[in-house]
Amino acid sequence: MIQKKFLIPLVLFFVLVVFLGVGLRRDPKEIPSPLINTAAPDFDLPTLKGEGNFSPKAYLGRVWLFNVWATWCVSCREEHPVLVAFAKREGVPIVGLSYKEIQPSDEDKGPMSLESKLSLARARSFEWLKKHGDPYQLSVLDLDGRVGINYGVYGVPETYLIDAKGFIRYKHIGPVTPEVLAQEVMPLVLDLQKEASAKFSSNATPSQSSSQHYALQ
Repeated sequence: MIQKKFLIPLVLFFVLVVFLGVGLRRDPKEIPSPLINTAAPDFDLPTLKGEGNFSPKAYLGRVWLFNVWATWCVSCREEHPVLVAFAKREGVPIVGLSYKEIQPSDEDKGPMSLESKLSLARARSFEWLKKHGDPYQLSVLDLDGRVGINYGVYGVPETYLIDAKGFIRYKHIGPVTPEVLAQEVMPLVLDLQKEASAKFSSNATPSQSSSQHYALQ
């Protein structure tokens, strides 16, 4: 009986060590997202350029990338040239989510109003994109990080592929690389674009089909 009392904690300890070992060896980029193949969480956020607000509903019918970034993000500097080149080469729409641009240190001298936060976030982001290039069709400002939380953001940067129906079909944690874009993202983009084009073609008259197909390219 005494031996069993000692054995049970020992067995539990070894089980815990095994689980921890597996978790540490696992690439965080391969962590599956529960949001894959589910509708992308909706939001309504101000755009970086101040041209009103943007909602993912505006991109229904299009296949697009949703990239989480910030000027304070060191890894974003590594990823950014890859996105700039990708946007020029492939023409796939990319929407940027400027994530928590206003940090606690920005309010060391006192609380900031929403207008002040938006103004500072825009000025800082414009300067960063001017220096590093702008791969985005538009960027939106997630000042409090709530949208990022809804999307299950682990850290910055992260990239999501959203299909024409508004469903998340792919997620990449960390900086994307040319290899990831060429081997994982673009094949899926092309498949989803064909799927969307086929659906629109089957639901449209011949004259409508050609115009709608063109809009998806």
